[in-house]
Amino acid sequence: MASEVTKSGTSNGYPVKAQLQIIVLSAKLKENKKNWFGPSPYVEVTVDGQSKKTEKCSNTHSPKWKQPLTVIVTPFSKLVFRVWSHQTLKSDVLLGMAMLDISDTLKSNDMKISEVVQTLQLCADRDQSDVVGDLSVCLDGMTVDPEMFATAEAKQHSMLNGEAQSNGDHAIRYPPCSHLPSTFISVMLLVSFFLLHSSLSTYPPYRHSRDSSPAVDGVERNSSPSGQRPVNITGSPSVSSGGSKPLRPPRPSRPPPPTPRRPASSPASSSNGSAPNNGSDGQSGSDTPVRTPASGSPSAPDSSPSTGSDRNSTPVTTSGAAATRQPTSSITPLVTPRVPAVNTGPLPPGWEQRVDQNGRVYFVDHVEKRTTWERPEPLPTGWERRVDQMGRVYFVDHMTRTTTWQRPTMETVRNYEQWQHQRNQLQGAMQQFNQRFIFGLQEQAQATQNKEFDPLGPLPHGWEKRTDTNGRVYFVHHPTRSTQWEDPRTQGLLNEKPLPEGWEMRFTVDGIPYFVDHNRRTTTYIDPRTGKSSLENGPQITYVRDFKAKVQYFRFWCQQLSMPQHIKITVSRKTLFEDSFQQIMSFNSQDLRRRLWIIFPGEEGLDYGGVAREWFFLLSHEVLNPMYCLFEYAGKDNYCLQINPASYINPDHLKYFKFIGRFIAMALFHGKFIDTGFSLPFYKRILNKPLALKDLESIDPEFYNSLIWIKDNNIEECGLEMFFSVDKEILGEITTHELKPGGGDIQVTEENKEEYIRLVAEWRLSRGVEEQTQAFFEGFNEVLPQQYLQYFDAKELEVMLCGMQEIDLADWQRNTIYRHYARSSKQIVWFWQFIKEMDNEKRMRLLQFVTGTCRLPVGGFTDLMGNNYSNISWHFQMQIEYLSRPLYGQR
Repeated sequence: MASEVTKSGTSNGYPVKAQLQIIVLSAKLKENKKNWFGPSPYVEVTVDGQSKKTEKCSNTHSPKWKQPLTVIVTPFSKLVFRVWSHQTLKSDVLLGMAMLDISDTLKSNDMKISEVVQTLQLCADRDQSDVVGDLSVCLDGMTVDPEMFATAEAKQHSMLNGEAQSNGDHAIRYPPCSHLPSTFISVMLLVSFFLLHSSLSTYPPYRHSRDSSPAVDGVERNSSPSGQRPVNITGSPSVSSGGSKPLRPPRPSRPPPPTPRRPASSPASSSNGSAPNNGSDGQSGSDTPVRTPASGSPSAPDSSPSTGSDRNSTPVTTSGAAATRQPTSSITPLVTPRVPAVNTGPLPPGWEQRVDQNGRVYFVDHVEKRTTWERPEPLPTGWERRVDQMGRVYFVDHMTRTTTWQRPTMETVRNYEQWQHQRNQLQGAMQQFNQRFIFGLQEQAQATQNKEFDPLGPLPHGWEKRTDTNGRVYFVHHPTRSTQWEDPRTQGLLNEKPLPEGWEMRFTVDGIPYFVDHNRRTTTYIDPRTGKSSLENGPQITYVRDFKAKVQYFRFWCQQLSMPQHIKITVSRKTLFEDSFQQIMSFNSQDLRRRLWIIFPGEEGLDYGGVAREWFFLLSHEVLNPMYCLFEYAGKDNYCLQINPASYINPDHLKYFKFIGRFIAMALFHGKFIDTGFSLPFYKRILNKPLALKDLESIDPEFYNSLIWIKDNNIEECGLEMFFSVDKEILGEITTHELKPGGGDIQVTEENKEEYIRLVAEWRLSRGVEEQTQAFFEGFNEVLPQQYLQYFDAKELEVMLCGMQEIDLADWQRNTIYRHYARSSKQIVWFWQFIKEMDNEKRMRLLQFVTGTCRLPVGGFTDLMGNNYSNISWHFQMQIEYLSRPLYGQR
């Protein structure tokens, strides 16, 4: 009966949940002369069972947080703000509290909450008239349909007024069936009435009692329409009039004797409006309260009265048989469906039992604000109720460390334990049955099974296939008493790359290979090494050359690897390199996958992506500066960077290269850009792809042309004396490097010149930078494993890391969001005319000033978006400043 969450508005007249962002800006608290240092306040926001807290501000009466909090609310929710003072050695002290009604805020802002700043008065907890300070908050991100809001508000007022009249109080009630169709209510009541009678073992099936005994109809025809209950012999009514709660039925003095059959009533007895002459009715009506069905269905419906005399009459039970069998009990007619269920135990926290105007029992959940006919049972031992970030309720079993969406009960837990016990017994019996065979027949049957279902055939002699507790297959070699993950039938036979770490290849019953990712506990038919599907009609990734699709696939994996919450990195612009080095190396590599919160001292603001982009751009300009001797230009006319072989003069150069590896991986992981790119061979090293002779052309064309000349000409005719050794100069010192052992004495001839070209090309691409490259990839793989980049090539990786430098003005205009302006405003027209007159360099400078970067992602301006604000909008978000255009009168 809970309302379904769809969009901001209402559903079936009930308010639905929507996401609201609360930015706690600042507070001004009353000074306390007893506290010399001042409090350390933080704000707790509570709404509909949710609680969010800000960070504390130390020793101040004027704290400033500017921290966003996201909650799930309805248009009729109430926000409660509590300002606490953090205490180290004792519990926190409540400084003040304030309440904000969302419905009032919606009414005052045309049903749209968009950057609405509210200043609330903080009152003391005990005395609401004592104002202790002010609290400033900003609400954003909620829009409600006015018509649906008015409809829901009117229904709520009508429901509140109706319950106040029926219950005689002003408590808030949630009608259990006001939003359900009448047909559905009638069907539910009929089903519950059927379950009520079928639960009594002494009764025949409901069909026979309906055909043979119309006693129930007679009782219902004689019931009072005003809610007056039939009275018993003693004259005390079962339920008093006026809509008050019904009295509990009397307890039996002794167990009643069982009745084997229920005799049929005569038509005369039913026509007179009296109860049937049998012991079952008397027994169930007065002496023993009838238990409601286990499903908690409501009581039987009230039948419409036939005549006016019948409506005004009050039936009295005069059954002699029933009086003879139970002389000490008061006898009441069969109206037990309208008697509330007997309380069998305490309700869970947040639940309340109520009775509607028809005497039916329902239960109210004040946490989720819903009602139900079923009696809620407390959670079994070891279970816990939780709410996820989307406001959905789920349940955690701490015994088995599992979660479920369904609310567990004692019955479901008991059934699951019985099923598990029976399964264990069955497995034990099957194991004992299999042990009855001799070893030879068992081995032969296993070999036959492997041959039938495994396309690779039987295992070699001495090998055995087993499965661990997690379901992962491994292989045992009994002669050497060793185990391994790889299948010995495919080891060394397949000319393929090894699977990534944590992956395993298995086969279905039909012999189709599939792949298991034990890291994510997922299976797929797509080979992670090639991107090809093992199915004939399955999806293929290799042929997809769409770069944007690859980027989306990569972003999906980055989202899977991301960690919750955020990390704060505080750096100074003057010492940007050293501050960033100290903080990034101090963090755990897993923490660097969290959302980044970059802080520049003296420039307080909210980082929605623009500050992080600026930090990546500025830090990359410092880190990749050739003046630090860590990197050098690839050539005289090539300004791409490569590792400098002379970087060893810095004693901490390996630590710096590890830091740079982490930094570059963070840029790829978080989708940020750097200032200067690397050479194409270096990108191929990041992608773990082999280097070729052609790669030399991009960094040293002269050296490449000389090797091509050697390859195309006869060096023996030219009289060139070359050996398998080369000379290199580092910081003015010339050293000789042998391409292979004893290469200084091996002369290059026509027969071995291919080997010479290959070795000298490998040396030129990696001369003197082996240790630096290893340190770089050590830091890189800690943040982003290289296997997630295997679908890209060097050019695509360069675009991902450096972005696109050409700015499409039409794309810029198409993806610009205007705030407080229109597209046809004259200031907007002047602005775009001014942008058109700029060259591309000035446009990139303007883009860097506004968004923090002068590069564009693959999707253009569409992908250049922040978390909650558009960084390309007319109302630009950059730290704490906006690019706001005054109302200029002239261009």
